[in-house]
Amino acid sequence: MRDRVRELIQTMIESELEAVLSRPRYARRPKADPENYGGCGVAGHRHGHRSRSLLGTFGRVEIAVPRARLDTSEGKTTEWKSKALRAYQRRTNQADSLIAGAYLAGTNTRRVRRALAAVFGGAVSKDTVSRVWRKVKADWDAWNARSLAAEPVVRLILDGTVVRVRLDRKATSIVLLVVLGVREDGQKVLLAVKNMGGETSQAWRAVLDDLVKRGLRQPEFLIVDGGTGLEQALAALWGDVPTQRCTVHKHRNLLAHAPPRLHDEVSADYNDMIYAASPAEIEQRRRAFLRKWRLKCKAVADSLEEAGDRLFTFTRLPPSQWKSARTTNAIERLHEEFKRRIKTQTVLPSAETAAMLFWALLASGQITMRKVDGWHSLTQKLADKPIDLAA
Repeated sequence: MRDRVRELIQTMIESELEAVLSRPRYARRPKADPENYGGCGVAGHRHGHRSRSLLGTFGRVEIAVPRARLDTSEGKTTEWKSKALRAYQRRTNQADSLIAGAYLAGTNTRRVRRALAAVFGGAVSKDTVSRVWRKVKADWDAWNARSLAAEPVVRLILDGTVVRVRLDRKATSIVLLVVLGVREDGQKVLLAVKNMGGETSQAWRAVLDDLVKRGLRQPEFLIVDGGTGLEQALAALWGDVPTQRCTVHKHRNLLAHAPPRLHDEVSADYNDMIYAASPAEIEQRRRAFLRKWRLKCKAVADSLEEAGDRLFTFTRLPPSQWKSARTTNAIERLHEEFKRRIKTQTVLPSAETAAMLFWALLASGQITMRKVDGWHSLTQKLADKPIDLAA
């Protein structure tokens, strides 16, 4: 099989050179036709072959590539270069895709080598996998510089995810800042994923400023996890944009302020309030929650009050959107899937590799995102009146 593949590739390259010289091997160049100037090909001569090694899904084969010198208009000669087999090309595009796909599926470099050994005849080393992965960086750089002016984004979901990478030969935890957009048709789209050294207001502001610089328009609604740095950055940039604080994160905060024996009771009361059917019911149950827990565990009541009306901004939206607007679950699910995919690697090679992998899993289709719930009503304006916080 490999012999036939080698013969096919060599024949293809030989035919390419014959078309350039307008004659097969050992044949003379045809005389010029005055009525068809330029139809006799390029003047030049062959001068042997050189051996090239090519790795493909068929394994590794040695190919005899023909060589030729072509005459130039300046009276000099230049080496002919095949377009079918580029200079320094050592792998086919299909081989690169297969190697990168196996890596994206959540397999580390050594396991990719072992998994693809049978396909490539043991010709794939972990260094080869790393080199193929680095070729993705060109697409990654282009994605980071792309214009966002044409993106019809109406909603942003912002959060950070912690991954372990190798810095100065030590395993270190870093935070990737992730910005997810929701288009007018409800489709979620990844806008940014960056390592900025933490979740400070300066870090988040740098990410947001870059999005604005590339043309991102002001969103109509924001969903955040409640981190201080993020909220400060958003207040300075888009202070008048309605912001929803994730109800799931606040639930965890409440439990952190209550003794374990009260967790079930806190959860039941909180869920009755958050998942009530109407803004009026939410107001009523919030007042009841605060009266009860001020007496039973004041720290829980204080934690709820700390969130203010941002915990209930979703009530200004049509009820069909409440499910998707209450939490940062859309981005949390991406975090979970990303971490599941990188579980076999334990520690990623670098901070940039971690961000690239997050993007590549989505760009390659390994991870897909569906439309948000209630997307049909995304064009409706928010209600002006928030719920009454008087307790």
